[in-house]
Amino acid sequence: VIGDIEIYNQLTRDQVMEYYKARYVPNNLTFVIVGDVDAQKVREQLTTFFKDYPEKSLRPVYIPPEPPQLGQREAHNEFPTELTRLSFAWHIPEITNPDVPALDLLSVILGEGRSSRLYRRVREESGLAYGIASFSYTPGDPGLLGIDSTVEPSKRDAVRDLVLKIIDEIKQAGARPEELTKAKKILLSHHLGTLTTMRGQASDLGSNWLLTRNLNFSRDYLEAVQKVTLEDLRRVAQHYLTSDNLTVTSLNPKGSQPATAEGAKPVSAGEIKKFELSNGLRVLVREDARLPLVSMNAVFRGGLLAETRETNGITRLMAKVLLKGTKKRTAEQIADAIEAVGGTIGSDAGNNSFNVAIEVTKPDLKLGLDLLSDVLLNATMPEKAVAREKEVQLAGIKEDEEQLTTVARNILREALFQKHPYALRAKGSAESVAHLTQKDLVTFRDRYVLAKNGVLAVFGNVKADEVKKLLEQSLGKMKPGSLALTDVPSSAEPKKVEMVEAERDKAQGVIMVGYRSTDMFSPDRYALELIDEASSDLGSRFFIRIREQMGLAYYVGASQMIGLAPGLFAFYLGTDPQKIEPVKAALLEEIGKLASEGLTSEELQRAKKKMIGQQQIANQSNESFGYMTALDELYGLGFNHYQELEKNVNAVTIEDVKRIAKKYFQDQPYVLATVRPAKAAAAKNK
Repeated sequence: VIGDIEIYNQLTRDQVMEYYKARYVPNNLTFVIVGDVDAQKVREQLTTFFKDYPEKSLRPVYIPPEPPQLGQREAHNEFPTELTRLSFAWHIPEITNPDVPALDLLSVILGEGRSSRLYRRVREESGLAYGIASFSYTPGDPGLLGIDSTVEPSKRDAVRDLVLKIIDEIKQAGARPEELTKAKKILLSHHLGTLTTMRGQASDLGSNWLLTRNLNFSRDYLEAVQKVTLEDLRRVAQHYLTSDNLTVTSLNPKGSQPATAEGAKPVSAGEIKKFELSNGLRVLVREDARLPLVSMNAVFRGGLLAETRETNGITRLMAKVLLKGTKKRTAEQIADAIEAVGGTIGSDAGNNSFNVAIEVTKPDLKLGLDLLSDVLLNATMPEKAVAREKEVQLAGIKEDEEQLTTVARNILREALFQKHPYALRAKGSAESVAHLTQKDLVTFRDRYVLAKNGVLAVFGNVKADEVKKLLEQSLGKMKPGSLALTDVPSSAEPKKVEMVEAERDKAQGVIMVGYRSTDMFSPDRYALELIDEASSDLGSRFFIRIREQMGLAYYVGASQMIGLAPGLFAFYLGTDPQKIEPVKAALLEEIGKLASEGLTSEELQRAKKKMIGQQQIANQSNESFGYMTALDELYGLGFNHYQELEKNVNAVTIEDVKRIAKKYFQDQPYVLATVRPAKAAAAKNK
C-alpha cells in the first residue's frame, strides 16, 4: 500500500512534483463538505478558489484486470516476530456486484465478534489461536474476503486445517437463521455508527461517489443486505470460497519454520512407494503436492497375448464396456459423477495388457477410488452397451482399413508372426468382434481382472497411508487369482524374405520393412531403441537421403514393438505410387548400410539425448509416469526400472550399436509390406 522501499528510496523531488502537478488538478478532485453550512456559499467560495487552477488533461491510468486464479497459492516466510501471523484470502468481486451484500454478511458470520464461528471454535474452544477475525474488502475493483489470525508457530498447521474445515462446513450446510439475523444487525449498526459524525457522513458520501458514482449507494446497499437469504449465503460461499481461489500466507519467527522458510527448496514429488493389499494387488503411490491433482491407473496383464483369432478384439471391447454400467451406477451416472468434479475416466488395451485410468482433483480422491473399484469389481456389461461398443469397434476396424500405415503394419505383422498372438490386430477383425458375446466379455474379465494379475498406480496430491487404507476397503475385495501370461511363447523365427501386398483406393503408397526384434527383458533393447530414435527424426539418414536428396518419400521413419515376447522392428515410408520400386530399393539400401556400419558418433549422441530427454519430459506428468511405472512393475521389470534408463542408454557404445544392427538386420529374413492403389498394382502386373 505504501510502496516498495527500493523504489521509494530512488524517488526524487522532481518526480514527486511532476506527479503532484499531473494528478492534483480540479477535474481529478471530489470535494465533500457536511455540516452547518450554506451550500450555495460553499460553491461560490470553491469557484473563486479554483478559478486560478484550470482543468488539465488527465492521462488515463490503465490498470489491467487481475487474471483469474486457477489454483491454490501458498507462501510462508520468516520475519523478526515472536508469533505467527496466518492469513487466508479469496478473490471476490467489486463493491457494486450484487453478491457483495451476501459476502459481507458471510464475513461477519465467520469472524466478526466473539460469537462468530471462527472466534468461538478456533480461539475459545480449541485454544489454537490468540486472535482471529475475518474481513471483506470490496473497493471499486475486485476485492478480497480474508481471515487473519495470530498463533503460536507450532500451531499454524492445526489452525489452517480447522479454519478450512469451518469454511467447508458453511459451504455445505450454510448459516443458521439466527446467525444471518445477527449479521444483518451488525452491518446496519456499523454503518449507522459511521453516520453519527459529520466526518463520517462526509466519508460515506465521498466513498459512494468515488467508487460507484451513486450518492445513495449506501442506502441501496443496506436495502440489499436486508434481502439476503440463507440460500444466498450458501451460494456465494460455494462459488467464491473454493480451494482454487484461495491464497494462504504466513509470517513466522525466524528459525521456527525451516521447511517453509524463505529460500527453502520448492515442493517436489516424493519417491514411489510400493505396497501390497491383502489380496496381492500391488500398489504404487507417489506423493506429489505440487498440484491438486490425482492420477490413478490400474493395469492388468492381457491384451493380444491373451487372445486368439476367434476372440481377437475382446480385450479392447471388454475394457470399453467396463465403463458402461455397474451394480451401483448406470453408464450415465458414471459419466456424470466423474465429469461433475472435472475428472476423467477411460480404458484401453494393448499388446500385453489393458488398463482403466481415472484423473480427479485432490478433494475428490475418495470418489475417484470408489469409481475405479466399482467398474473393476461390479461392471455388469449390459447387452445394449456391448452391442453399441461392438458397433463402435467395428467402425474403428473399417477406419483402420483406410489408414495406409496401419494396413501395412497389419499385413506385415500377420506375415512375420503368423500363428503367434502378435499377428492379431489391435481392434480385432470384423469377424471375431461380430461374434463376441456378453458372456465372453464377463468370462474374460473374471479371468484377468484379478489382484495378483494387476498393479495400481496412484500418483499426485495424496498421502500413501490414506490411499492404502481406502484401497484395502475397496479393491481389497478383488479376487486374488494369479499372475497371467507367465510363460509366453515366442513366435517362430522367419526363414526367408517374404513380400506381402494390399491394395487401397488411395493416391499414396506405403512401404514397410519389418524384422523380428527382441523382448523387453533383453539388454539388446537399448541399442535397438537408439537405432529407432536415430532413424525417425528429421535429421536421420533415411530422411535426408530418401526424402530430401532423392525426393522419393513424403515421410520416412522407424518404430519398434517390444513386449513379453520378442516383437518387431520396422522401417517405413510413404511415397508416390509411381515411385514405389525405386524408393523400395533405396530403403533397403539404407537399411543395409545401417546393418553393416551402425550409427555414426553424432547420430548416436543425438539419439541418446533425444531418448533420455523425451523420457524425462514424460515423467513430469503423473499420468504418463504412473502408467509407465505400473507397466514396468506388471511386466516384471520393477517399478523403479525408469531409474536405470539413463545409465543403460549412456552405456551403449558405437560398437554395441554396430553389433546389434548386424545381429538383427544384416542378412536376416524380413517381411516387406507394400500398400498401393489398385490401379498402380494392375499397371505393374501388366
